[in-house]
Amino acid sequence: MHPLLEFFPLIIFFAAYSFYGIYWATATLIIASAIQILFLFLTKKPIPKKVWILALLMTVMGGMTIYFQDDAFLKWKVTVVYAIFGLVLIISDKFYKNNLIKKALGEALTLPENIWSKMNIAWALFFTFIAVLNIYIAYSFELDTWVKFKVFGTMALMFIFIVINMAMIYKYFPKDDEVTNDSLPKIKTNDE
Repeated sequence: MHPLLEFFPLIIFFAAYSFYGIYWATATLIIASAIQILFLFLTKKPIPKKVWILALLMTVMGGMTIYFQDDAFLKWKVTVVYAIFGLVLIISDKFYKNNLIKKALGEALTLPENIWSKMNIAWALFFTFIAVLNIYIAYSFELDTWVKFKVFGTMALMFIFIVINMAMIYKYFPKDDEVTNDSLPKIKTNDE
């Protein structure tokens, strides 16, 4: 999915929050999530499970935020989402022998099994860290600080974590000088 489309609901949320407050921002987040799914559907693009899960949680917890006029539901949504991501990675790997990080990146990278396992655990721990950090920030700081963390902080932490991951597996990337005759394109001559 295109990054702009993926972050569309979050961008709309932040803009609405800046002008109209948390409850209008929550409503626009629910609507933006629906528009995101509708756009993917109309353009006949696959709708990732992650998008469905986020939209469902946003609708339920965002709806509760608006109905009860209590931003706690919205604050907990972030923690619930990241906790689910962490749990799914661990449960899928330990009980179903399905490493989702390897499944997502396996076509692009060739890594030893123990490295895939370590990456899976690292991502699960990272998601758990974000879940806990979100609740800490939500209840230790003002709403403005939490909104900025939700919109910018989680993205920044994700970017940093991805860079650290890339640095740790860099030695497994194919080197440019590892080109063999088998990997070179065949050029037909007139003799063939």
